[in-house]
Amino acid sequence: DMNRTFPDNVKFRKTADPCLQHSLYNILVAYGHHNKAVGYCQGMNFIAGYLLLITKSEEESFWLLDALIGRILPDYYSPAMLGLKTDQEVLGELVKMKVPAVAELMERHGVMWTLVVSRWFICLFIDILPVETVLRIWDCLFYEGSKIIFRVALTLIKQHQALILEATNFPDICEKFKQITKGTFVTECHTFMQKIFTDPGSLSMATVNKLRETCREKVLSQG
Repeated sequence: DMNRTFPDNVKFRKTADPCLQHSLYNILVAYGHHNKAVGYCQGMNFIAGYLLLITKSEEESFWLLDALIGRILPDYYSPAMLGLKTDQEVLGELVKMKVPAVAELMERHGVMWTLVVSRWFICLFIDILPVETVLRIWDCLFYEGSKIIFRVALTLIKQHQALILEATNFPDICEKFKQITKGTFVTECHTFMQKIFTDPGSLSMATVNKLRETCREKVLSQG
C-alpha cells in the first residue's frame, strides 16, 4: 500500500527529500506493534499519510492515529471491520429517518449502503471531498467524535436529494453518489461546515449509540 498512498503528492515520491513514504512506514509499523489487535488494515495508510502531511511529525501523527482508531472510530480498522460495517448500517437507518425518499429508492433497487459510502467512512472523506473541507471535517471529528461523519454524509445526501432521486437503476444510483461529492457545495468549506450542523437536524450520540446496538446485532447475525 505504500506506493499507492498519495502517488501524486510530491512529498510521497521516492525522489523527495525527505520522502514521507519512510515516515509513513515507521508510523504504520509502530502502530502495528502498539495495537496488535488491529495491526495494519487497508485505509490506515491514507489516514496516517494525511496526518503526516498536516503535522509533519511522525510522533504527532502516531498519537493522532491512535486517538482515531482506538477512541473515535473503534473497530473501523480491525480485521472484521465490525465498527465500519455497523456505522454504514447506522447511516442507512438515519437516512430512513431524515431523508426517507432516498432510503426507499435504495431499498427498491437493492443497493447496499456499503457500495456507495464505504470509502467515505474508511478514508474519512480523503480523496472524496476537497482537502480544505476534509481538514475542517477532521477538526470537528477530533473535537466532537464520530457523529460528525454521519452529519457530513446526511448533509451530502439531503442537499442532493433531488439529484439522487433522478436515478432509475443500480448503476445510476452509484453514479449519483459520486456526483454529490463534487461541485461548489463541497468546495465552499465554511458554508459546508455550517450546513452539517443545521441540515441533518438533531443528532445526539445517544441516538447514534442506540442505533449502533441494533445495527451491530444485525451485522453479526449476517456473519
